[in-house]
Amino acid sequence: MALGSTSKPVRVAFLLVPRFSMMAFAAGVEPLRAANRLSGSPLFEWQLVSADGTPVEASNGISVAARGSLADLGKVDTIIVCAGLEAPEVERNTQVHHQLRRLARHGTVIGAISSGSFLLAEAGVLTGRRCTVHWEYLEAFRTRYPQLDVTEDLYVIDRNVFTCSGGTAALDMMVHFISQVGGSQLALAVAEQFIHPQVRTQEEQQRLDLHARYRIENPKLIQVISLMEGALDEPLELRELARRANISVRQVERLFREHIRSSPKTFYLDLRLAKARTLLRRTLDSLRTIALECGFGSPSHFCHAYKRRYGIPPTHERRSFAAANEAGQPALQRRPVRLQTRKPAQC
Repeated sequence: MALGSTSKPVRVAFLLVPRFSMMAFAAGVEPLRAANRLSGSPLFEWQLVSADGTPVEASNGISVAARGSLADLGKVDTIIVCAGLEAPEVERNTQVHHQLRRLARHGTVIGAISSGSFLLAEAGVLTGRRCTVHWEYLEAFRTRYPQLDVTEDLYVIDRNVFTCSGGTAALDMMVHFISQVGGSQLALAVAEQFIHPQVRTQEEQQRLDLHARYRIENPKLIQVISLMEGALDEPLELRELARRANISVRQVERLFREHIRSSPKTFYLDLRLAKARTLLRRTLDSLRTIALECGFGSPSHFCHAYKRRYGIPPTHERRSFAAANEAGQPALQRRPVRLQTRKPAQC
């Protein structure tokens, strides 16, 4: 994917979405500044725009001024949608969708960082292309857009569209783009400026591997935890976990006791409840739907387990999280849900 001619600066626009991630935005724009400084040439030009041209508040509360609105944006080589870990409010803005499609038709390369992938999906820009999104939203994104080919990669470049998982992955992606424009030596110099000695490739995974995440070395224990994480909606029996890892049930229990300081049952339950907590905070799914997706046979069982683990019922969790973010007005996502024949559960 060519970002522009090396004979003139590559023109980049950043579309700031309310509650965008300052970390990801900085990781996207700062490498361009460094590339210009280190090369001694204006390889890149950039400008900030918003949906309506007004300042945009980041998720950390800092307001950033925009140079103009998306509709008034002139010819650019690339536009990057910068969002954060709340579903963007502008997500269903049909005017924004229209403007992005217009830019794409006229040859602009379209990109997104973090949950900006939701906006591109709603605009239809990701149709027929591979893409990625922040790992915390991965399952919700797949459920909402089952027709899209979404990966767990750090970033994905598919012809004239690219998506990035967010955070420091934006730095890796921009270093890659800088190498296309200014060469590999300049790209490595930019990475070194930001004390980023190991530039990651786009295919690398977003999350730490289980070895690093839990600080464990035993390969059998890592295998069992991996099996658990892959079956949160339909939990596997301890005997089945042991069988698939080719060890005994007693060995599984011993490994968890020695390395995790927990029983397999408690650890597995905590994984499922952590997923439920994310769904409560990030979606508008019913308690019944969340209970099913996290492997609970009934909403009452789910509510009881959740309150015992976190000290408050799921409904209070959702309300308290929404209240804490009221100033930023984050929008929750509504995803497709299974048909229900009974009244919605409450607890």
